[in-house]
Amino acid sequence: MTTSFEKSSEEDIPKLVQLINSAFRGESAKKGWTHEADLIEGPVRIDEPSLKQMINKEDAVVLKCVQQDHLTGCVYLEKQGNKMYLGMLTVSPLLQGMGIGKKLLHASEEWATKVGCSSIFMNVISDRAEIIDWYVRHGYRITDETKPFPDDERFGKPVKPLEFIILRKEI
Repeated sequence: MTTSFEKSSEEDIPKLVQLINSAFRGESAKKGWTHEADLIEGPVRIDEPSLKQMINKEDAVVLKCVQQDHLTGCVYLEKQGNKMYLGMLTVSPLLQGMGIGKKLLHASEEWATKVGCSSIFMNVISDRAEIIDWYVRHGYRITDETKPFPDDERFGKPVKPLEFIILRKEI
């Protein structure tokens, strides 16, 4: 199967928003194993204006994964000095467990190296043990750093108090 990783453009926004929201929120997300649907109420993980802002941000990119001309995943990468922030790694719920996430993670690490970063870091909701374990299996380590979950309705309403833990990998 032909897989490519490409920088997203504004033309991709409607399909990316649909993919991201289907993977993280609502009943469709529960078909996969990486969702937040049981932790955060709200129908959307992201909206079109927010994604447009991310795509157009300097030193940032949304890499999309395309297989056989179908959008199957994406990841947000933002260069911050010599570090790369990785966020919103998304795989279609119906295709999770098929290696697409691993390929996206590898493509992210290649991108970070290409733009001169020496490490990648990410925020993961501390209650998501299965996803934390997945990242640890791929070389990321849990740091002592934490961040509060944002008190912003755009991100949904947590069903209980949540916080992020920070994972990091030297590349």
